[in-house]
Amino acid sequence: MLQNTRIEDFQSGQNGQKPRISGSVIVIIDLPCCDLSANNRDSQICRFRALYTNRWVFRKVGIELYGLNKKELYIADLMLAVTSLEETYEALRTFEILGIERKADISPATCPLIVENLGSSSSSPKDLFYALKVNGILKCDISAKFFEGIHSKLQAIVKDASSLLDFYYSIGSLVLIKEQGFKSNVLLGDADGIFHSIKALSQSDGRWRHSSNGPGSTIHAAGIALEALAGVVSLASTEVDQSMIDTVENDIMKLFDSLERYDGGAFYFDDKLLDAREHQGPLSTTSSAVRGLTAFATVTSGSLYPPGDKILGLAKFFIGIGIPGSAKDLFNQIDSLASLENNRQSKNDSFSSRKTTLVSIPLILSVPATVLSLTKKDQLKVKVSTVLGSDAPPLTVKLMEAFSSGSKDSSVVENQELKFDPENSVHFLDALPKSIDVGKYIFSFEIVLHDPEQKKVYATGGQTQVLIVVTGFIKIDTAEITVLDSDLGSIETKQKLDLYGENAVSLSANHLQKLLLSFQMTTPHGHAFKPHQAFLKLRHESKVEHIFVVGSSVKQFEIVLDFLGLVEKFYYLSGRYDIQLTVGDAAMENSFLQALGHVNLDLPEPPEKAARPPLQPVDHYLRYGPKQEITHIFRTPGKLPAQELSLTFLGLTLLPFVGFLLGLISLGNLKKFPTLVVPAIFAILFHVGIAAVLLLYMLFWLKLDLFTTLKALGFLGIFLFFVGHRTLSHIASTSAKLKPA
Repeated sequence: MLQNTRIEDFQSGQNGQKPRISGSVIVIIDLPCCDLSANNRDSQICRFRALYTNRWVFRKVGIELYGLNKKELYIADLMLAVTSLEETYEALRTFEILGIERKADISPATCPLIVENLGSSSSSPKDLFYALKVNGILKCDISAKFFEGIHSKLQAIVKDASSLLDFYYSIGSLVLIKEQGFKSNVLLGDADGIFHSIKALSQSDGRWRHSSNGPGSTIHAAGIALEALAGVVSLASTEVDQSMIDTVENDIMKLFDSLERYDGGAFYFDDKLLDAREHQGPLSTTSSAVRGLTAFATVTSGSLYPPGDKILGLAKFFIGIGIPGSAKDLFNQIDSLASLENNRQSKNDSFSSRKTTLVSIPLILSVPATVLSLTKKDQLKVKVSTVLGSDAPPLTVKLMEAFSSGSKDSSVVENQELKFDPENSVHFLDALPKSIDVGKYIFSFEIVLHDPEQKKVYATGGQTQVLIVVTGFIKIDTAEITVLDSDLGSIETKQKLDLYGENAVSLSANHLQKLLLSFQMTTPHGHAFKPHQAFLKLRHESKVEHIFVVGSSVKQFEIVLDFLGLVEKFYYLSGRYDIQLTVGDAAMENSFLQALGHVNLDLPEPPEKAARPPLQPVDHYLRYGPKQEITHIFRTPGKLPAQELSLTFLGLTLLPFVGFLLGLISLGNLKKFPTLVVPAIFAILFHVGIAAVLLLYMLFWLKLDLFTTLKALGFLGIFLFFVGHRTLSHIASTSAKLKPA
């Protein structure tokens, strides 16, 4: 694959060379929206799942696929330099079925590759087959002379073929030439003989072998064989022997005995693992069988009427798997659904000339929202359409019955007809029946076609069961917490609770007393409600926790904690225990986790061999996390004196220094100061260095640290040593000259 390449580069070529582009690979990221109950009902949880990763260009497309509900699919065209026309066809066909326009026109790059394959004498039947498949979508401008040469080649391959795939690709190519309207002699003269040669590879159980000496028979090969036989029938110059067609139809009915059942009424085909190299998964096997079945039923007019419930089950299998994990599986899924939806044929009889169907078209019943709120008065809505979202024929949806998921003894709803909204193509109930309360229910729907003749065309599958969750606001009454005397059962302390608001009860108890918590819960229709979770938690100040399940009676929830029997479980830990109540259920819109307050327990001293409380997990954040910042608070400096007083004190301090200078001048102690220029300069520098040392002392006292001061003093010391030595040397030499004189 070519990495980091733009679509424009592929169309114009790179490095002066024209790339061999043969198609577009689909990239889909699925964003299914999840309906939530309770307070999170309006939010969305989205999963990101990429079927193919590489460089892509996104554009947003809205698509409706039943079974997948209404989703947003982000679809990107990824132009790759691929070597297989098979991948190109699968990608283009998927785009075509979904009704998505390709972002980039790949015809200029792909059509020359198609012409090259059709004109090459070394092209295999598979290459010709997929070249014609891609051409059927792109509609390339190809001269008819290319087909004049290949049809005779394909006829020869059909005549000499011995393997199932040779029959499949060569016959399929001839069918494509015929469908694309090229005036070539593509009809098969010996159709009965070719039909018999393919039929010879079949087995008694409806499976087919790939060749006469193949290792075993498979359902996947049966689908390929049925497509090849359908091509033989459509290309026959004379009508194929009806007895052979009837035999194949019997083999098809035997295949349905191999169907395996999955949850939700789904059916699928699966071959047993004979050879790991040739094994096909359930999706590929079922897809091959469905394509072969619908192709054969389209070109024949025999007595092939597969069971409608089995056809509907196959459609449910393809829809139920969601978005597959590869582009190949995605093509198999979408193409199979298209085969089930578009299998009508033209059937001429003495009564009419109209499109009929031998394989029933599945109708899918789906419920867009399976979570309904009594508080918001949500409507029950049902949609019915074909597997790819096309409109269904005129029909009525009936709610036959509804059972509580916990009990199926009696139905709470019986035989209600849903209204139809033609604008949105939705069947709905104005309001849920009064017998429907908060909880989980299994609704059974039935589709009734208005035209009885449509029963031969569409498969409805009888009753369809859907799990519906009905939510509502649960009322909580008579919530109380009480401390009881253990011996007499008299009330020591009793406080009411507001479980809708905040509570801060403060209780005290010893090991001879009990703690009682009770409350009632009712649904919007006044029935007692039992939540899925109701817990009472006591948390000691040492972080040791104890959790108790709140039991329920007919009318209320209550829990009694006998501290005398719980002293060992509490590890004889006296002190403060925080009380927390948790009540939650998927159908409860006001689930809560609330702190009620605390209770101070006075428990006896533990015996010697009493169990000790477990060590609590260390909070690594407290140990290794950032520490609290330490703030130093210095004493407030004293009040400074007046500025005049400070200046006066400074003057008095400098007065002795001024007197010292005047004394030097008056005494004449400067007579030995050098008079020559160079010695005078060194003398002046020496005195400047002494002054710098004094200034450094002052700076050390005011702002400099010791290390900075010592560093500066080191440089000044070297400087003073040099200039001082020169000055003293000059004075010494001058004194030595004056003594003899």
